[in-house]
Amino acid sequence: MRRRHVDLFLLVSYLAPLIFFIFLFILPLSLLLSSSFLYYGKPSLYWFTSIFSDTYFVNFNPRTGYLFNVYGDTMYIWGLDYGIIINTLIVALATTILSTVMGLISAFILARYDFPGKSLFRVLLYVPMLATPFVNAYVLGKLFHPTSGLINYIFYDLLHILPYRIDLNGLVGISIAQSLSYFPIVYLNFQASLLNIDPSLEEQAENLGAKGFSLFRRVTFPLALPGLTAGMIITFIFSMEDLSAPIGFIGYSGNPLAKKVMSYYIFQSFSEAMRGVITPETSALSVILLSISIVGFMFIKRYVSLKTYASLSRGGRWNPRVRRINGFKLLVVYIFLVVLVLVGSMPQVGTVILASTDWVVSGVTPKNFSLEYFYRLLHPSVSRAISNSVIYSSIAVLIAVFIGASSAYCVARFKGILASILDILSTIPVAIPGIVLAVGYFMFFTSLFRWTPLDPLIDPAPLLVLAYSFRRLPFAARSIFAGLQQVHVSLEEAAMNLGANRFQTLFRIVIPLISMNIFGGAILTFVYCMSESSTSVTLGALRWDRGPITFYINQVVYGSIVVGAASIGAALCVLLMTIQILAIIISNYALKQRFAIYGF
Repeated sequence: MRRRHVDLFLLVSYLAPLIFFIFLFILPLSLLLSSSFLYYGKPSLYWFTSIFSDTYFVNFNPRTGYLFNVYGDTMYIWGLDYGIIINTLIVALATTILSTVMGLISAFILARYDFPGKSLFRVLLYVPMLATPFVNAYVLGKLFHPTSGLINYIFYDLLHILPYRIDLNGLVGISIAQSLSYFPIVYLNFQASLLNIDPSLEEQAENLGAKGFSLFRRVTFPLALPGLTAGMIITFIFSMEDLSAPIGFIGYSGNPLAKKVMSYYIFQSFSEAMRGVITPETSALSVILLSISIVGFMFIKRYVSLKTYASLSRGGRWNPRVRRINGFKLLVVYIFLVVLVLVGSMPQVGTVILASTDWVVSGVTPKNFSLEYFYRLLHPSVSRAISNSVIYSSIAVLIAVFIGASSAYCVARFKGILASILDILSTIPVAIPGIVLAVGYFMFFTSLFRWTPLDPLIDPAPLLVLAYSFRRLPFAARSIFAGLQQVHVSLEEAAMNLGANRFQTLFRIVIPLISMNIFGGAILTFVYCMSESSTSVTLGALRWDRGPITFYINQVVYGSIVVGAASIGAALCVLLMTIQILAIIISNYALKQRFAIYGF
């Protein structure tokens, strides 16, 4: 009887990612899911019906909040309280719409028009992408303060353009802060789609009479829709899970409406459950947030696959359709881009000013320049947070690259249902809210791994590493998958025909050819591990000496009543921005790769 040969390489390539996803995704979230459907030990929908019948969560007749309400010389723009579930959806929808408008217009201008300074604007539009967690909302709150805010001073006191002082805070403030942070996601995804359109398709449409907006509506926009749709859905998901903006506004002003979103409610409930008890209500709300995110993610996959967006060839084989503009059109373009860059960069510029001056206590404008808050980064508690982030992120990168490479190789080289499953699992972390993942991990590991090194109540560091590697896995997986697509399988087949096994083929042929993709994915994974917020502020709070950078920033901003505390957080954000800038430079110049975020 002939013995069947077992391909050890293939076995490891499939099993390693599957075990990783089962252990860090399926089991923790299954436990979270099951606990939300139990009421006194019996299956029940009690917690869900309780949530949706409670006006604190769902209220179609808001009785609190301010929306364009004028008292004295100040107009309060906070938003109305429809309950935390509806509030979250409204904020996410508003953020998505604003981000789409800014991202779509800027992407179309920079992809289709040529004008002096275009390269400069392309660089400047990277600035809003730089991570300033928690401090960005704090800066916006300070800029729009009704009496000491710089915006009100310029447009109300100095120029007399505004009829009232503007107090931008609460739910509206959260949406504005998120829009400024997330519109580059739409911009980059839509621009990539525009650049991949075969120009001959538009030329044929023009020959048949399509011009101007008609050409854009009937040909260009449908062909670029996959990128736009991906950017919009990802923005919607990120908005719902965001903790940075709510905590930033709460830290600055204690605004009660900033607390009325799902992510902050779950975070607050988690903080109250440090002794190991997550309430079923919190589990149910986490499941609701997770369900909305998963539906959005599957919509991307399903919607894009339902339509055909094929071109005759793909990017790089042609010169994109670019038109030179001048006169009045050029003026309009400059005005739009300058305003967008100035407004979009306010959080980053404000963060630098906050870290290098006395602006936190000086009123409208800073009075004195100082490096004091950068020197405070050398304090043992701050330097410990920095070293924690570096260590956690470095280990997480190694795990993410290994799992990402294994899953990407299976998806790129083998067919079948397991490859399709790995393809979904390697991208789905994008859709998993960090706060939900933290709750699931806390429940799973405190229940099944009590008094072991994986117990977060003993030491949350191992769990933070695992959470980072899971959440940022798509960066490594997608970068490596892109490299594998450029390496023809015939090169591997030739090596194997000459006697090399799969391991030898991988290390001698494949890895050298995709080394730049591996390195590029590792860099981006490291950067976004360093700036990871949701899991850091929840799991990091279990033991303060193990907290990473973003946990420390959250603590100093949330407790910003201490003089200068927010400026220390701003100095840490400057450090994060510096790391991210270095990653962009390496990706764009050393590796000859475009810096991208969450492309599909």
